[in-house]
Amino acid sequence: VQLQASGGGLVQAGGSLRLSCAASRGTFSNYVVGWFRQAPGKERDLVARITGSGGSTYYANSVKGRFTISRDNAKNLVYLQMNSLKPEDTAVYYCAASSFSATALTAYNYWGQGTLVTVSS
Repeated sequence: VQLQASGGGLVQAGGSLRLSCAASRGTFSNYVVGWFRQAPGKERDLVARITGSGGSTYYANSVKGRFTISRDNAKNLVYLQMNSLKPEDTAVYYCAASSFSATALTAYNYWGQGTLVTVSS
């Protein structure tokens, strides 16, 4: 499966953005999809993930209650709705697909190219 992330940009603190992850080649609903982010000088961490059916989600504590992950398998899309953004949310955001409902970065075999989110204070 090939993934392409989009939707990043510059937003003021307290604002919202919606990221999209478009998939091609493969049965998209077979894969768990995760959104990761990597800030300058920091490790790439899992922000949220969603199972293939969309029936189960996971959120990092830092974004719980502010971010929502969802998917539309008919359109081969996964979304990350980000509300109440904070400057510390500034990072490159990546979508990735895995055959397992995992937290570890190494479990994700397919990666999009990343989209930059910048939150100004």
